[in-house]
Amino acid sequence: MKILLTYLILISNFTVFSQSNTVVGDYKLVLGSSENDVFEYKMTLNQDGTFFLHYYSNIKKGIPPKVNKYGKGKWTEENKVISLFCDKQLDLDEKHTLNFSNSKARFIIKSPRDKTDRIIKTRIKFLESEIFWMKGIELFKI
Repeated sequence: MKILLTYLILISNFTVFSQSNTVVGDYKLVLGSSENDVFEYKMTLNQDGTFFLHYYSNIKKGIPPKVNKYGKGKWTEENKVISLFCDKQLDLDEKHTLNFSNSKARFIIKSPRDKTDRIIKTRIKFLESEIFWMKGIELFKI
């Protein structure tokens, strides 16, 4: 009986302390419309600690009008701050030119203690980045 009780307590502790990783997933932001200039950001944070980002812009009077840029690397999360890292040897090549080293983003989600009806979309907001146009960008979870 004692062994069964100990076993049940042990299993319940594992389920209490195991959290589903809510940071993992796809994030997206689209600015503009098809009639005007379009800026589109798509980011995927994978369970294995890797990320991919695709930036697309279609500026009607730009040279060149359509631009695709890609980035990849590794990420970690601590206290709702996501740190992004790129290994110049492995992650940067002809296609993946965006270097996200020294980039930090804040993970924003509605607090479980917030019992109001207001809607807070799950998102990440870039706080620091050596890529100047990424600072302040908020990507929403899809």
